Amino acid sequence: MEKFNHLEGVAAPLRIINVDTDMIIPKQYLKTIKRTGLGKGLFSEQRYLDDGAENPDFVLNKPAYRNAKILVAGDNFGCGSSREHAPWALMDFGIRCVISTSFGDIFYNNCFKNGILPIRVSPEDLEKLFDDADRGANATLSVDLEKQEIRGPDGGVIKFDVDAFRKHCLLNGLDDIGLTKQKADKISSFEQKAATARPWA
Repeated sequence: MEKFNHLEGVAAPLRIINVDTDMIIPKQYLKTIKRTGLGKGLFSEQRYLDDGAENPDFVLNKPAYRNAKILVAGDNFGCGSSREHAPWALMDFGIRCVISTSFGDIFYNNCFKNGILPIRVSPEDLEKLFDDADRGANATLSVDLEKQEIRGPDGGVIKFDVDAFRKHCLLNGLDDIGLTKQKADKISSFEQKAATARPWA
């Protein structure tokens, strides 16, 4: 998993509440188990018109936000069904951080396991970040996971909380497999002892 320490980039404002995982990545894109290539399906029902052309009114299609790395979103982002493809699609598009007041629990957990930092902020701070994000190409935010700070284009700082273990995993690029590999020596030792104790097994 790619490490997350410091991220600086354009923040796109998505002023929609209750964005569910089906909106993030519709069901027709769930046939693959590959983590790549899903960026094209991210918010596809909002990004594309019925004829397949881009919807010019959707935020991620606007020139200033095409390369957004941060998403500032309304309350309860990532609610709905369990769908690991949702963080995969965000990641493949290039978004490494989502900021909201609240998240769907499963989506929130899946983000940490896939290299995306979900940040909870107060409603007041979210409004400030929406204002920053509305600046278009000048809407550059800086997210420092080590310091747990978001810096806006005007120099303002917003502090955020994050679980210490999840922070450790993101800083070191450790997903579940990476954490298991850290214990490879202990696992090997256990297997050798078990083979000696139970040679018939």
